Formats: sequence, structure tokens, C-alpha cells
Amino acid sequence: MTSEKPANEPELQTVPAVSVVGPDDGETIVLGTTHMRVLEDGSHTGHRLAIAESVLAPHTQGPPQHRHGQHDEGFYVLSGTVRFTVGDEDYDAVTGTLVVVPPGTPHTFANPTDQPAVMLSTFTPDLYLQYFRDLHNVLADGQSLTPQAHADTMSRYATEPATDLA
Repeated sequence: MTSEKPANEPELQTVPAVSVVGPDDGETIVLGTTHMRVLEDGSHTGHRLAIAESVLAPHTQGPPQHRHGQHDEGFYVLSGTVRFTVGDEDYDAVTGTLVVVPPGTPHTFANPTDQPAVMLSTFTPDLYLQYFRDLHNVLADGQSLTPQAHADTMSRYATEPATDLA
């Protein structure tokens, strides 16, 4: 008796594993006063999508204004107010606001208020998530997050400052 499959039997397809991240799970990345919890690093989505939850302490400045060359970035404000600067315009995004930034659009964000702000961020594809890990490593090595350190790190992920660093 052979173990060969009959010619008319359909191929079994492998179903991707469902990812479930509980409220106390996920990788944590600390960047000064911002705490990021990675909910999906792209390993369950074929690297098409990464998702992170970020808590911005009161009066947290964001990264230098920048533009991405290869990915979309989305921000959904879960609580508080996050100020998005897009070019020369400021938008105060309150709880329940979605901001989607396509490639090439200059942007940054900050929490200018006296209360923490929490947002859910998406990166499609997941390329940019490693940027935050790299920034964390800069801080862990005892260096500061200068505009030049941000720019050097961004350059590895098809991202560049949108303004002059001088």
C-alpha cells in the first residue's frame, strides 16, 4: 500500500495563525515620554501591516516633521488630544479622530496638553516599525534623540526630514 494521495483529492491549504494580543501583551518600546506597545509587528500579516498603541505623556514633543517614501501611516486617537502638524497646518485630533498620512506627506505629532494621549498607529507595510526599535536602541546606548539622530535613523526606512535640521 502506498501513501500517495489520489489525483482528485484537493490540496490542503495552510491557514495562517490568528494573532491575539491581550491587554498586557506585546513588545514595549520606550522613547522618552512615549511608551509604544507593538500589537502586530507584521509577522502575522506577511509584513503588509504593523499596529502599535502609543501613550504620549503630557507635553510630549513628537519626531521632527518628516515624510515617508514607501508606506502609509494611520493614527486613531483613543483618548486625549494629539496635535498633528501637516506642512504648516496644525490639526488637534481629539478622541475618535482618524488621521491617515499617505507617502510623501510632511507630518509630525505631539501632545501639547496637560493630559496623556493614547493613539493606535498603523504602518502599511510594516517597514517603519523597526525605526522605533532603532530609536530605542539609540537611547539605550546613552545617546540623545537629536534631530540628526532621528534623520539618520529615518533614512534607513525610506523616510526623510521634511524640514531643514539646522
